Amino acid sequence: MSDATDTDIPHVTYDFYFGLSLAVSSSLFIGASFVIKKKGLLRLGSQGQTRAGLGGYGYLKEWIWWAGLLSMGIGEAANFAAYAFAPASLVTPLGCLSVLVSAIFSSKFLGERLNLLGKIGCFLCIIGSTIIVLHSPKEGTVDSIERLRELLLEPGFVIYVIIIVVSSCLLVMFCVPRFGSSNVVVYVLICSMIGSLSVMECKGLGLALRETFGGSRNELSNWLTWFLLLSLILCVTVQINYLNKALDTFNTSVVTPVYYVFFTTFVICASAILFKEWGNMAAADVMGNLCGFFTVICGIFLLNAFREWDISLSNLNTLLQKKEDSKFDKLEDDVDTSVLIDCHSHRNGETSNLLERHSRQNSLESRTFAALTSASDTAYNSLLPFTTK
Repeated sequence: MSDATDTDIPHVTYDFYFGLSLAVSSSLFIGASFVIKKKGLLRLGSQGQTRAGLGGYGYLKEWIWWAGLLSMGIGEAANFAAYAFAPASLVTPLGCLSVLVSAIFSSKFLGERLNLLGKIGCFLCIIGSTIIVLHSPKEGTVDSIERLRELLLEPGFVIYVIIIVVSSCLLVMFCVPRFGSSNVVVYVLICSMIGSLSVMECKGLGLALRETFGGSRNELSNWLTWFLLLSLILCVTVQINYLNKALDTFNTSVVTPVYYVFFTTFVICASAILFKEWGNMAAADVMGNLCGFFTVICGIFLLNAFREWDISLSNLNTLLQKKEDSKFDKLEDDVDTSVLIDCHSHRNGETSNLLERHSRQNSLESRTFAALTSASDTAYNSLLPFTTK
């Protein structure tokens, strides 16, 4: 019993703290990269060049944008290295710090403002994504690149890759021209789906490099290593392209949490399909995933549906007071209206009474006139014989 307990207790070592530091620094660099790249895109637009959201690629000549890309590269590299030293259940949820960093830096350097409902939406997105990560299945152990190759060729993961590629192509051809400039989900969905494949490729490359530099086997001569590298370059290129369009078109404080939510979700799905850990999920984990997804949906709704509303803690009391005043005004209007209706009904009643009395009087006069006419005719007929004699 004591042996099992000792085995289950995690031993906090230097590697753990080093991995924790890498994960935190990764979130700082990635969160800052969104703001830096947005700054470069805004500077490009002020110079009159074609914006990235309209298909322009002038940002490739802007050094600020490259600084943002470098910041993102450092962050992703630190995040990748963190998985080698700290558990995934620690590293992945810490990605939510990039959302907070981006929101703080956006208000500081870009002048962007996120209303109260947007902040609540960000909080819900972070909570929901964290719940999903904590209750999702963990990766299986892959010891060699050959074992990874077998998993990559499994029908389940092949079908997932086909679905991702086909869905991304359909979004690019049909949804981007119609909804790309009005709905933040379109660009972010493409980034997230392709990004889930890039993460799997990064894990494969990391395994190949670990085996190569660890001395067990030289995987640089393996065709799978170079295939993963070329696929990673292609996926990252597509991912960066549409992420730039999203940042250039929409508020950074909106893009960052939505991107985090979708990206985390697709990475979890891809990892679960590739390493086949869903079958070992307990009922509590299933419920946790469902609750996390519903929480994320609520957060995304708050972020997108009310982003134009001017709501903050400072003017919340004013808005509530205006609402109460409007209620009282409406109540007074309803009372005045009811009084007018009662008066009008009373007047209508009096008018109907007068009309009824007038009708009865007209009926009496008609009957009297008819009687007089009949009597006159009778008298005339009785006098007529005497007149003829």
